[in-house]
Amino acid sequence: MTRKKNFLSIVDDGFSVEGDIEFTGELLIRGRVGGNVKGETVTIAEAGVATADMRVDRLTVGGRFDGEVHAADELVVLPTGQCEGRVQCRNLVVHEGGRLNADVRQIDPKESFREKKLSSPTKPVIDL
Repeated sequence: MTRKKNFLSIVDDGFSVEGDIEFTGELLIRGRVGGNVKGETVTIAEAGVATADMRVDRLTVGGRFDGEVHAADELVVLPTGQCEGRVQCRNLVVHEGGRLNADVRQIDPKESFREKKLSSPTKPVIDL
């Protein structure tokens, strides 16, 4: 039986990343991220800041997000979160105290911003 690996990537406090970021699993932002972000789950911690164009499944904002986000599943703004810019998501949750100052559009459940995943390789892949 093959188990799906859960990957966690962290941009820690005091660390800044600018550019194109593509990942699988979860990205935790405690520092600063700017540019284009594409992946599965992003969590911006209370001290984190993201100024980006994001195409993700889920985004949770506990810090500050400024930019454009296409969340195929869900956008959650926590009580400490601030979200500004343009938002497209299927489900939206804004907790009391959270700030949402954005153009918001709810997407149809059939619509997806994720690209199709590539089919399995024909040759076996060595997992290190």
